[in-house]
Amino acid sequence: MKLELGYIQIKDIVFGNESKISNGVLTVDKAPIEALAKEDERIKSVTLDIAKPGESVRITPVKDVIEPRCKVEGDCDIFPGTIGSVKMAGFGKTHVCKGMAVVTAGKIVGFQEGIIDMQGPGADYTPFSKLLNLVCVFEPVDGLKQHDYEEAVRFAGFKIAKYIGELSKDVKPDTTETFEVCNFKENMEKFKGLPRVGYVHMLQSQGLLHDTYVYGVDAKKILPTLMYPTEVFDGAIVSGNCVSACDKNPTYVHMNNPVVVDLFKQHGKTINFCAHIITNENVYLADKQRSSNFTAKLCEMLALDAVIITEEGFGNPDADLIMNCTKIEKKGIKTVLVTDEYAGRDGGSQSLADADPLGNACVTAGNANEVIVLPKLDKVIGTLDYVNKIAGGNENSMRADGTIEIEIQAITGATSEVGFGKLTATY
Repeated sequence: MKLELGYIQIKDIVFGNESKISNGVLTVDKAPIEALAKEDERIKSVTLDIAKPGESVRITPVKDVIEPRCKVEGDCDIFPGTIGSVKMAGFGKTHVCKGMAVVTAGKIVGFQEGIIDMQGPGADYTPFSKLLNLVCVFEPVDGLKQHDYEEAVRFAGFKIAKYIGELSKDVKPDTTETFEVCNFKENMEKFKGLPRVGYVHMLQSQGLLHDTYVYGVDAKKILPTLMYPTEVFDGAIVSGNCVSACDKNPTYVHMNNPVVVDLFKQHGKTINFCAHIITNENVYLADKQRSSNFTAKLCEMLALDAVIITEEGFGNPDADLIMNCTKIEKKGIKTVLVTDEYAGRDGGSQSLADADPLGNACVTAGNANEVIVLPKLDKVIGTLDYVNKIAGGNENSMRADGTIEIEIQAITGATSEVGFGKLTATY
């Protein structure tokens, strides 16, 4: 499977009477985007705004962050099975609007939606403060149930990102990057002698607004399976969940999964990257056991030497993480775990809800309970009405002087469990 990504660097976003990309500037006509959003009768209105790095701007509550992309070669679609056909993705040529994102926001859905600050200490914790953000604030029709509201906003965000991405179709990329991986037999022959390494990619799927979708299928309904790692670059995996903002993987992160990117960089050099295994995170014990059994079986069948395992969320999913770790280790396959911690504000509590001596190689993305004071910023896109209620906040978080005392749990992407950030420590 071979995929070429062509990066079009977006240097600025402005509103105008015509949507286009010219000389690195994205001009956005609001009217067609508003029309796209209102195709769904559940959305009353959408307000568009722009947030740029370094501006005194706060975006909240953030639902998803999406990178606009466009297929320019290959018989498949962006966001396959979600808003595109269910044809297999991950090959051909894809254009990427680099340096920007579509951010969806609006009334709170699941009390675990986050904050993106474009300047100040909060901006240092979120990778999305470095992007030019086209922010879409959605207003639902009166009386709409929260699950329907989440779904409407999710689909609208993907449609808007696809619309923006298609503006890049005839633009010459500034740079290109090629990702290629053979089938398992060819990999074994071509890279004989290199350690066979896989990636066990745990997807949030606990339900009750804790959902991830694979080719449009709710991940809680899948058994662990194999993907070509290039498929994620075309949006085969998308977010639909409201886990704590700090370790939620927005769709942008799935499309730029750094574990996949880094394994590709070493492929054929120090390792043979030969398996991308996706699995889910379940609520009931029997489901956890089933999925971890299948995951370990796949690793064994593929004769892997080592795997990297990442999770999404905390608490209950920690049990899935450790089950995957221990069962794979007992197959004689080395594991490295990537997670974050909820160790209390003083860092003195147990970091994970489960643990095992076999999980002795672990990378942490930071302690989500760390407290930060966010300064008052000049502009809010969205609303501050829910700051005291979101995960990481409390009844006193919103101060009278406009500052916010809150755990970094509330900052979107602060402790990314696939390493899409800068907080880390190793043991």
